[in-house]
Parts: sequence; C-alpha cells; structure tokens
Amino acid sequence: MQRFKFNKTVLNALLPPVSGEPKRYIVYDTDVQKLVLAVTAGSKAFYVIKRTGGTVSWIKLGAFPELTVEAARKQAETIMGELVIGVNRQEAKRLFRKELTFASVFEEFLVNKRKRRGTPLGDKTKRDYSDLVRMYLADLHKVKLSEITRSTLKSLHTMITRKSPAQADKSMALVSSVFTYALDKEIFAGINPASRIQKNEAISRDRFVTAEELPHVLAAILQSSQRDFFLLSLFTGARRSNVQSMAWRDLDLHSAVWRIPLTKNGDPQNVPLGEEAVAILRDRKEVSNREKRDERAQDDGQSAFVFPGAGKTKHFVEPKTAWATIIRRASLSRLLDAMVAAGALNMDERDEADTRALARLRTAEVTYHAMATKLRINP
Repeated sequence: MQRFKFNKTVLNALLPPVSGEPKRYIVYDTDVQKLVLAVTAGSKAFYVIKRTGGTVSWIKLGAFPELTVEAARKQAETIMGELVIGVNRQEAKRLFRKELTFASVFEEFLVNKRKRRGTPLGDKTKRDYSDLVRMYLADLHKVKLSEITRSTLKSLHTMITRKSPAQADKSMALVSSVFTYALDKEIFAGINPASRIQKNEAISRDRFVTAEELPHVLAAILQSSQRDFFLLSLFTGARRSNVQSMAWRDLDLHSAVWRIPLTKNGDPQNVPLGEEAVAILRDRKEVSNREKRDERAQDDGQSAFVFPGAGKTKHFVEPKTAWATIIRRASLSRLLDAMVAAGALNMDERDEADTRALARLRTAEVTYHAMATKLRINP
C-alpha cells in the first residue's frame, strides 16, 4: 500500500497496471487520509473510502486530471465531514437523484440568463441555442451536470467537428455558458468541464465585393424588388436584423437619425442617416401614409415597420432568396460584359440579354453560360 503526498507531477507519473497484475491498484494521500487514487489501464480516479464495521464503501469524486488534487481534497474533506454528522452514502445518492440534468438547467438558462446590461436573451438567440442542443447535444439531455466530464465533451467536440467545425465550437461554448450559469446560480458546485477545450482553426468566410464587381452588384440591387432594404443596409451599415425590424417610431428624418432601441449587446444606438438613406425613407413613408389613408386598407400592425411583412413579426424577415437572385444577376451581368469584350455579343444583344435575365433568370443563365463555355470564358 503506497502513501505519499499527492501532486499533479507524481500522479501523472503513475503507470497503469501491467499484464499479469490486478486490473486496478490504489495509492493513498498523506494529507487527507481517506482520499485515494485508483489507477486502471484506462483511467485514474479519486475516491473517498468509507469503512463501516466490516464493510468498505467507495465514493467516487471524479477523474484525474480533470479533477485537480486540490479540488479532490476539498471534496473529500467535505464528504468526511458529512459522514461524521451522519450523512451516509444513501443520502448522497438521494442528493444525486435530485441533481439537475443538463436539459433542465438549459431550459432555465434560456429563461433567466441575462446579458452584461441585464437584458434577457433575444428570441433569435434562444432559437439558435435550442437548435444547437437539439442537433448536436442530444447525448447530454438526461445527464446530470456532475456526470459530464471534460473527456466526454472533448469526444463530443471531435464527433461534431466531423460534421461542422464551426458548430462544434459553438456547441462547446454553449455548454460552457450553461455550466457558468449553473455555478453563478449555485445550483452546481463542481468545475466547468467545457472550459479551455481547444477550438478548431477558424476558416474565414469573408467575401468582399471588388471594384470590378461593384457596378454589377449595385445594378442588380436596383433591379431587385427589395432594393430599398439592401440599399439601406449598405447606407447604414447596421445589422440585418435591425434593418428588417426598422420601425417608423424610431426614425427622425428631420434630424436624419435612426434610433435602434436594442442592439445585439443590449445597448441602444443612434445611427446617422445620409442623404440617400433619408430620400429612400421619405419615399417609403409617403407610400405608407397613402396606404393608411386608403379606407380599404386595414391596419394590422404592419404599417409600424419600414419593411412590413405578413408573418408573425409583421416585418420583413428573410432576404436570402432576394440576395441570391441579386448575386446571380450581377454574376451574369459581369459575364455578359466579358462576352461583349470578346466580340461574342454586340450592345444590342447585350441589352436583349439583360431583358431576358429580368424575365427568366434561369433560362438566361443556361443560354449564356453555354455560350461562354464555348468561348472558353469561365462563367
């Protein structure tokens, strides 16, 4: 039976049992007598040994090195103190059964978590977090917080990385936030197993419009049914979600200021408006006022927004389809210019191609991509 003062270096140096020996051996800490480390071929774990008459009970504290020597000593001293006043292992089991699962803490986290400024999580953030838990963290739903180890999360991170490195990092960040919340609310007293898990190398997804591309992109925006939305996004530099929910009550067109009442970090923000942005908003306001004066139009809340929508939010929600069309039109326009430069099209044919693209974009793409391929122009 080995006894020595536990420390990280000494415990790391302990070798697993060799073939022919017992599958597990234990060593004792000289600082806390009932604290032992059990060493097997695949793990090292701290236990407190409780002897009652002729029976010996093993109370597991956690795996080493996820559980540090200092933390193990503190837990062992706490457990031994509880044993002295009559708290037995059955009571510990009862407390464990009452311990919250990851899913239950996550639900409380969604409701009660507050940002730095004291504001609650936004609806979109809640949906994004719930999607992460549903898609990638289902294995943790029914697991008690104390049973979630660093090694478990590292394995889960590796598995998710095979599908999406970015989602793997986001998932671990969310788990860490849930544990931090539980520690702050004192509904969990362990360590945060998700802290300092190595993130995947970030892959930049930035894509900037070049000077050569810019005229084509702007021309395509002007042809879009959502031109005002995209132009205001460019002119203000605001987040997409803020432009989508832009309300007339937050606009002072006389002073050329847009007051965003709540940004992503929980602060309000004043956005100065340039002449182009004010001109667009004045035109839209005039149209909105005409619609209000129309007795046949019923105000269902949509008129409160600069970009009204028919959905639950009453404002414009998703510009992905419109933006994809803009990019396709801009790309085709740039290709047509290249074909004119190559002598494959004259200006009249170029104008005809533009008209065809506005009417039936997919048909125009097929036609001119095929022509470009024959000319060895990359479409």
